[in-house]
Amino acid sequence: MTDASLAHAPQRLRALQSSYMAQVQRRRLYGGLTLMIFVVLMVAGFNVADGRNAGGFWDGLHQIGDYPADVLSEAWEKRADLPALIVRYVPALIETVNIAAVSTLIGALGGLVLSLLGTRGLARWPRLIPLFRRLSDVLRAVPEIVIALVLIFVLGGGPVPAMIAIAFHTAGALGKMFSEVAENADLKPVEGLASTGANWSQRMLLGVLPQVAPNYVSYALLRFEINIRASAILGFVGAGGIGYELRNAMAWGPGRFDEAAAIFILLFGTIVFFDQVSSRLRDRLTEGQ
Repeated sequence: MTDASLAHAPQRLRALQSSYMAQVQRRRLYGGLTLMIFVVLMVAGFNVADGRNAGGFWDGLHQIGDYPADVLSEAWEKRADLPALIVRYVPALIETVNIAAVSTLIGALGGLVLSLLGTRGLARWPRLIPLFRRLSDVLRAVPEIVIALVLIFVLGGGPVPAMIAIAFHTAGALGKMFSEVAENADLKPVEGLASTGANWSQRMLLGVLPQVAPNYVSYALLRFEINIRASAILGFVGAGGIGYELRNAMAWGPGRFDEAAAIFILLFGTIVFFDQVSSRLRDRLTEGQ
């Protein structure tokens, strides 16, 4: 019996090896086909976009550095005025940061509610979990600029449409991330509080939030970084803040390129500063230091 098993061992080994090599070749084939399809789609998409682009991409490629060169040259010529211009646009920058901060706070609160109502084992109404998840998907799927354009048409230009638009998108994005964190929460504290007669709000506040708070704050800080950039971009459509000033400076053309350079410097420095501060805070929260 033992000799027979040993005699068939090389055959089994060869069969196993051939099966493994067949699987490897199949995966390589699938990977090559996927890559080929991706390249074909990229080329087709580029050709469609280039056909609809005014002037064509290749025709204007050699001019890609002309505008930055004009901005830098004029900023260098008027470099003595840059500090005063930077100070001049600080109030607009503060408005942009305020838009991002308020929208992040409102969006984080909305995401908190959506996450707790859409998480299995924690939801107050389990049958409505798909509804709250789809609501989070819808809020996350609609770009901020689309919401802002609609609100600007209704409410007029200013920071309020930008704040509402970013808050909606933030609520959907954080609702998804918060829900994934809440799904990994330990349910024993929740069950213990339920046995004492605690209601749903008390179970969430005392049993779940202490576990997930560090990750929730970390994600909110990360979203705050994103919202600073989003609030600056929304300024281009009339939503106020430093983005509005940058659009005006860029639209004016030569003669105000020094102002555009000052705004670029101010915005870049602010984004880098908040990125570093929030990264350190997130590291401390996640590492428990």
